[in-house]
Order: sequence, then C-alpha cells, then structure tokens
Amino acid sequence: QVKLVESGGGLVQAGGSLRLSCAASGSIFSLHVMGWYRQAPGEQRELVADITVLGTTKYADSVKGRFTISRDNAKNTVYLQMNSLKAEDTAVYYCNAYAAAVTGYDYWGQGTQVTVSS
Repeated sequence: QVKLVESGGGLVQAGGSLRLSCAASGSIFSLHVMGWYRQAPGEQRELVADITVLGTTKYADSVKGRFTISRDNAKNTVYLQMNSLKAEDTAVYYCNAYAAAVTGYDYWGQGTQVTVSS
C-alpha cells in the first residue's frame, strides 16, 4: 500500500499563486509516475500534470505556461506550482502515483481544495 498526503490548497485571488505538495509513503515503487488531477463540481476528474522519475512532464493544455510540476525522488514528494490562477482552476486537486509495470499500483490522495476567487 502507498499513502499519498497532499497539502497546500486554499483560497486565493485570481492572478495569485499556490504550491501543492504530495508526499508518498509505504511500499513505494521508485519508478512510479506521479501526477496531479483535479475535479470541479459536476465535472469529471482530469489530468493536470504528471512527471516520470526521470523528470519527463506532461501538462493539460489549460495549464501550460502557468503550472509547473516537479518531484524530489529522495523525498518521494511531488509538487505543483500554480501561477496566474484563474477562477476556472477552482477544483479539488488529487495526487496520484501510478506504475504500469506493477499490477494494481494506482494510488490516490484524499484531495485538497483549491478555490480561486475572481
């Protein structure tokens, strides 16, 4: 089992910044992909960004140029720096750890609320 604990959500005005953190613990597979997803009310959960252990990143088009994902492999932690926040970024943000090579290795954090006021 892997436990993911998120922190850093909150309320911010449009144009502001927040930094989310997610720490993984437990039976960690070191090559797992870590990512951030979000889910707004009435919407499906969507990928925001993810990052491989080698640092290869992927972003949703809606956040490119504004959000930056990074990870500290020694600390088993992934970060999401969110700048120039918009009201449409308001959602619950979830951390994910996934490894295709390991059956069932697909873990989620409890989620952290990000609210952007316009």
